Amino acid sequence: MPLKPQRIICMTEETTEWLYLLGQSHRIAGISGYTVRPKIARAEKPRVSAFTSAKIDKILALQPDCVFGFSDLQADIAATLIRHGVQVTVFNQRSVDEIFSMLYQVAAMVGEVEQGLLRIQQMQSHLHTIQAAAKALPRRPRVYFEEWDEPPISAIRWVSELTGIAGGNDCFPELGQQSLGKNRIIADPLEIVRRQPDIIIGSWCGKKFRPQLVAARPGWQDVPAVKNGQLFEIKSADILQPGPAALTDGVDQLHRIILQWALRHA
Repeated sequence: MPLKPQRIICMTEETTEWLYLLGQSHRIAGISGYTVRPKIARAEKPRVSAFTSAKIDKILALQPDCVFGFSDLQADIAATLIRHGVQVTVFNQRSVDEIFSMLYQVAAMVGEVEQGLLRIQQMQSHLHTIQAAAKALPRRPRVYFEEWDEPPISAIRWVSELTGIAGGNDCFPELGQQSLGKNRIIADPLEIVRRQPDIIIGSWCGKKFRPQLVAARPGWQDVPAVKNGQLFEIKSADILQPGPAALTDGVDQLHRIILQWALRHA
């Protein structure tokens, strides 16, 4: 029996992207329907799951020897597959450090420790470079990152941490420590107004961010970000995926937005 898994189902995007980066796409037997990185994956691989649901019969028909999942939201799917005798590994990374740990574990499982470590070190070095540039900013903007609009949900932990690395201060750092979305709901939307964000970034979990709707919210006309037109979108595939995307394209977009704001306020 081969030591490395030969047929892997990836029920979330980040493990798919990572395996492609490691040159191990041939091991992927099925992917999440939400996968957009890399684009070729959608053309090459069968889509067998959403996020909180999956086509169990289709997964079983693909005869996986390993299934990768993410978070408590996929616990029921994992339990069903386990009862069918499938090996399931569910990661629960919420912080930047935990993302790196997940990447290392996946690389080890497919026998790519050396390459995985090299790529991880490159990403860590990139974050250090951004962090050093951010320290030179004369002032750090207050950033409100919105994962969902109704009700408003603030940034998850890795996004909060990446905001800090990129040069901003998360308006709701205390909520970033909460792993569940329901615990990051801002019960009183006017609390966002009271925290006076300089920048508002929307990433509405796959739904298009509409800055004009945010700017038109009652009582928001005096929010600095609204007055100065500092409302931006970062696609959820780039920032809300706890894997390579967030550590590269996601943080780069955060940093560009913050640098542009800093230049305006120099």
